[in-house]
Amino acid sequence: MNAMAQGFQRFSREVFPARAALFEELATTHRPTALFIGCSDARVVPELITQSDPGELFVIRTAGNLVPPYTRGPDGVAASIEYAVDVLGVADVVVCGHSACGAMTALASGGDLTALPAVTTWLHHADASMARTGAGGHPAGPERVAALVKDNVLAQLANLRTHPSVAKALVQRKVTLHGWVYDIGSGSAETLDTETGRFTALAG
Repeated sequence: MNAMAQGFQRFSREVFPARAALFEELATTHRPTALFIGCSDARVVPELITQSDPGELFVIRTAGNLVPPYTRGPDGVAASIEYAVDVLGVADVVVCGHSACGAMTALASGGDLTALPAVTTWLHHADASMARTGAGGHPAGPERVAALVKDNVLAQLANLRTHPSVAKALVQRKVTLHGWVYDIGSGSAETLDTETGRFTALAG
């Protein structure tokens, strides 16, 4: 906690003054251009890996970058998606998986999660991802985890399309969906080619 407090003090003294004009504008303006749905993993920081300024990304982070399919009822992920698309009018939505994802590793290895009932329930939102990877016949180990990470991005994009705000915006061509996989060790990323269904190197 000390390190966090010290970091905030450095921000107040050194970072904020140099960008005071930006923060003054942000105090009354909220116009992000993209919704970034990523993993809660502390190693994957959306604003850092995309080099985005404050105010540019609307961010949702969940364990395993999972997007539950739409259902009526209280759902913070659904509410955030709806707000980003219908109110903020984001033009792009990115679902970003990443290498060495703890959630995907646990699923791929078939680890015992009985001591973590909330995690177990949450990870059922990756059942379709597991089915995709299982059908692919990938061997156990890192190759299976890597395949599951990609299959999970595909499955979560499918879940995202069940949200009424997204479905409507897609028909009206107001939003574009993107699937990314970020590699922590190399700092590289791949993006889903929607025509081929394959991931290729992300180019600017």
